[in-house]
Amino acid sequence: MERKITREGFIETALELFHEKGFKATTMRDIAKALEIEAATLYNYIRSKQQLLDDLVFEIAYQFHDGLSDIYESSYRPSEKLKAIVNLNVRLTTAHPYRVALLVGEWKHLQEDRQKEFLDNRGSYEQMVRNIIAQGMELQELRSMDLEVATYSFLSSIRWLFSWYIEKGGSVNPIELEKQMSDFILKGMQNND
Repeated sequence: MERKITREGFIETALELFHEKGFKATTMRDIAKALEIEAATLYNYIRSKQQLLDDLVFEIAYQFHDGLSDIYESSYRPSEKLKAIVNLNVRLTTAHPYRVALLVGEWKHLQEDRQKEFLDNRGSYEQMVRNIIAQGMELQELRSMDLEVATYSFLSSIRWLFSWYIEKGGSVNPIELEKQMSDFILKGMQNND
C-alpha cells in the first residue's frame, strides 16, 4: 500500500529536488522515489512537471508583484517604500525559500510564451523599484547616484537571500533579518547631507 501524501508535501518535495538537481534534471520518478510512491500517482497532483513549474513560478511571482504594487501605490515616502520592499522580500523568502529559488534560475525552463510573460512581469517589478529610487533621489531622501546602478544594487542585495536562508535551514528570525537587511541597504542609499 502506498503512502498518503498531501499536495503541499508533494510540492515541497518537488521544490527541494528542483533546487538540488535543477528542474531539467529532476524526473517524475525522482519525485516519486523521494515520496516513496509510484510515479503514476503523481498525476493525481499535477498534469505535468512543466505545468507544476509554471504554476509555482507564477504563484510566487504574483505574490511579489502584488505586494510591490501595494507598496508602490502607498502614501509612504520613497525610503519607507524601499524598507517595505526589503521586508516583503524577507517575508516571502523566509516563508517560501524554494519557491523563490525558482525565480532566480528555473524560470528559464518555462515555455517560451510564459517566459515572455514572466520577463514582462519582472520588468514591471524592476520599473516600480526604479521609479521609487528615482523619486527618492529627486526628493533628496536618497543620495544622488546612477539610477541603474542603484536599482540593480538594491535588487541584487535582496535576490540572493533564498540561497542563504535555505543553507541556514530556516533558523533565522525573519523580523531580525528584515531589520538588519533594511538598515544595511538603506544606510548605503540614504542622503546624509
